[in-house]
Amino acid sequence: MRLPKSFQYAWNGISYCFRTQANFRIHLLGFICMLTSAFYFRFEKMEWIVCLILSALVFFTELVNTAIESVVDLSTREFSELAKVAKDCAAGAVLVLAAISVLVWTMIVWGKI
Repeated sequence: MRLPKSFQYAWNGISYCFRTQANFRIHLLGFICMLTSAFYFRFEKMEWIVCLILSALVFFTELVNTAIESVVDLSTREFSELAKVAKDCAAGAVLVLAAISVLVWTMIVWGKI
């Protein structure tokens, strides 16, 4: 059956990212802190939705960043300015989204204090 294999491939990608990417583990720690604070401060439904969507997007961009870096590494072993740009932009996308997510979380928590 194809469907179980596709889920296994997806899980393999997530597992690989968790094992090899320190930033993925940092994002997971941030996610756990967000969940803890959401329960503690009794986030409203819309606050939960916003935080969960942003968290999912952070994990998504980290997975895509890892994929881009892997493809770039596969395509060339020599230094390439374009390869550097691709990797830097992918990492920058993760950073921008993570920073916005932390800002949104801070605004929600600040409103509860």
